[in-house]
Formats: sequence, C-alpha cells, structure tokens
Amino acid sequence: MKDQIITKKILNWYDFNKRTLPWRKNVSQSKKHYYTLVSEFMLQQTQVVTVIPYFNRFINKIPNLKKLSKIPDRELIKLWEGLGYYSRVRNLKKTAKIIISKYHGEIPNNYEDLISLPGIGNYTANAILAIAFNKSYIPLDGNIERVLKKISLFKKR
Repeated sequence: MKDQIITKKILNWYDFNKRTLPWRKNVSQSKKHYYTLVSEFMLQQTQVVTVIPYFNRFINKIPNLKKLSKIPDRELIKLWEGLGYYSRVRNLKKTAKIIISKYHGEIPNNYEDLISLPGIGNYTANAILAIAFNKSYIPLDGNIERVLKKISLFKKR
C-alpha cells in the first residue's frame, strides 16, 4: 500500500514539474519512437540543457531513420560536433541501418532486440521501452537509485 502511495506521489510530482522538451512533442508514434531513440543517445553522459539545441538541429536535418541511415558520416559528425563522445553518433547511425534492414524501419519494442543494437545498454533500452512504447520498464540512473535508497531507508525507520 505504501509503495502505491509513493509511486502516485512521484508521478504527481512529475506531472506538475516536468520540463517541456522537444522530444516530448505530441507527434505520430513513429516520430515519437525516433525522437526517443535520438534523444536517449544524445543524453548519454550529457545534460538535458546541452542536448536541446543539438536535438533540434539534428531532427531538422535528419527527420527519420531512413535519412539517418544514409547521411554521409562527415555531415553526421558535424551535426554532433560539441556533444562529444562521437562513438554515440556512430553507433546511432549503425543502429538506424540495422533497424532499417532487420526490423523494416520499426524500432524494436522488446528488450532483447533493443539491447542487441550498437550503443544501446540496459538504461537506454529501458528508457526507450518506457518512453516510446509505454511499457513497464524502469531506466535506473544514479539519481533514481539515490531516491530509491532514501525511500528504503525511510521505510526501515
């Protein structure tokens, strides 16, 4: 019962405090899936405030997986310039190519297929499943782990 109360409080807090972000726009399902994929790659080891202008430029230039899979590497790297960790964008393009060829352009909606894609680890797979596909997966980062530890300490008292 207490867990449900905590969950409800967290969700209510999020509804009230969530930021308006370009990848959370009300768009078609396929765009939502693509926006989530791109934003999650960009957000790996990078703050949200830094990612926003890069995401907007990226999406304006590369609006879908097909274009991403075919963009010349030089142009792709130029769009990413300043975000660092260039292996992320190279993996994003590799992932786009695999999704186009193996999954007929549809981002996989299961953990096993997502985790097999270049640049997608446990956190990113869980985030994509939760955000893009509304599945019951929890992407746990350091901040969430700290909150959960505090809750568990609070429960023990």
